[in-house]
Amino acid sequence: TIIHRSRVMARLIQRARRVALRNVPVLIEGESGTGKELLAKAIHQASPRKGKPFIPVNCGAIPASLVESELFGVEKGAATGVDAREGYFESADGGTLFLDEIGEISQSTQVKLLRFLETKAIERVGGSKPIELDVRLVAATNRNLEHMVRDGKFREDLFFRLNVVRLHMPPLRERAEDVPLLLAHFIRVFSEENAVPPLSVEAGALRTLQAYPWPGNIRELRNFCENAVVLRRGGSLTEYDLEPKFRGVATDGHGSAP
Repeated sequence: TIIHRSRVMARLIQRARRVALRNVPVLIEGESGTGKELLAKAIHQASPRKGKPFIPVNCGAIPASLVESELFGVEKGAATGVDAREGYFESADGGTLFLDEIGEISQSTQVKLLRFLETKAIERVGGSKPIELDVRLVAATNRNLEHMVRDGKFREDLFFRLNVVRLHMPPLRERAEDVPLLLAHFIRVFSEENAVPPLSVEAGALRTLQAYPWPGNIRELRNFCENAVVLRRGGSLTEYDLEPKFRGVATDGHGSAP
């Protein structure tokens, strides 16, 4: 269900379909907002694990002191008054664990992650008993892990274990052919959600939006569509209705054209 028309996305999806049938780790690279989680979920849905859990985890959103307990769980008695609790790995047993922003995890967590990839078992925080799990790992990053390995910030052995198959999610500026389809999709979704008539995009506005580089990628385009649908409540969107940034017009720093 990844919306696309461009050749670059067609090639990526074809490769992802082949990878989905193999029980190997996958590393998805790409800028923020390109849809890496959507690709990871598509791989899960196309795999023999599709009836099992798909657990997405944003490693960068978890406080560093809690990452290991969130991922690997906690054994009873690990600290005063602490009860046993399973982590994301156990929740994903039989299915797929998607670790977004994998480059944000600490060296100690990297060691435990490497151990899982080598033994297919984890140990809860405060525990010593290995727990064997059947989990497929898909990781994603918007950082250059090879540079992080060179700088000593990411373990080389873990990088090689994650990098069995590497997929690159292209930025939206490299798949401009997909912009009209994405616009139509999000406008339809937000029109239905807000019970307003669909917004039509005139040809001049569409050309301008296709030429815009979308630095925030699909996330930025999605927000643009929601804003346009809610504020205009139907009608047509012309090139001159677009903000100056879309038309390449310089502003005075406050969003106003001189």
